[in-house]
Amino acid sequence: LALAGDFMSAASFLGIAGLVALNGFDGLIYSIGFLVGWPIVMFLIAEPLRNLGKYTFADVVAFRLQQKPVRIASAIGTLVVISFYLIAQMVGAGELIKLLFGFDYELAVVIVGCVMMAYVIFGGMIATTWVQIIKAVLLLGGTVLLAILVLARFGFNPIALFAAASEKYTGVLAPGKLVSNPLDAISLGMSLMFGTAGLPHILMRFYTVPDAKAARLSVTYATAIIGVFYLLTFILGFGAMVLVGKDAIEKLVLVVIWLRRCWQNFSAVMLY
Repeated sequence: LALAGDFMSAASFLGIAGLVALNGFDGLIYSIGFLVGWPIVMFLIAEPLRNLGKYTFADVVAFRLQQKPVRIASAIGTLVVISFYLIAQMVGAGELIKLLFGFDYELAVVIVGCVMMAYVIFGGMIATTWVQIIKAVLLLGGTVLLAILVLARFGFNPIALFAAASEKYTGVLAPGKLVSNPLDAISLGMSLMFGTAGLPHILMRFYTVPDAKAARLSVTYATAIIGVFYLLTFILGFGAMVLVGKDAIEKLVLVVIWLRRCWQNFSAVMLY
């Protein structure tokens, strides 16, 4: 559950559903690409990492390479990847706190950041694991509920949902709206597949399991949970396309872009 929670972020939940809502069938490329990365994690990464008995990614890579340059490269790579994740998560969390409690957006972001730092500093890996478990349960439960509500509008028949989407927007069930060049499709698929296997916050989970068997079992369960999650986001994407409409979604996208710029300006001020 913690592995699934680490991967099933609000960015993937809203992002994949949004891609499907705006681009139709092509949004499924991202769902499948991310999901196919998990067997690679299981067969090529999880067991070898655990068998080495190391505690960090840098320890693993430095096992057969020069210590100093490898550790510097690992640290830089980890911080860069996590920074992109952190920005997206903080923007979403800041907007949520602002909506719920009426705080200014900047103050909401600071509050969320302080809470995150507090539970990591005082709780360590156990605290982060339980946070991810709770998040996975809530996110999967919310997705299931939304998917049921969407399907209820179409007699619990996904075919009727897809037919309504095709009738409202011609060609949404055919590929080519997002990625039309075969080379682009191959490149995108490989980046999604191997990128999943290299995510630092996913790799670190394999240092906390007791043995290689537990690592394989964890990846198996996580793959099943994530697979169900992405299938449901596909339903939600087409549901949003039919029930909300592309025009309304595109207006919301413009609002998100504006919020992102506000966050970039805020980050620049803080860094200065």
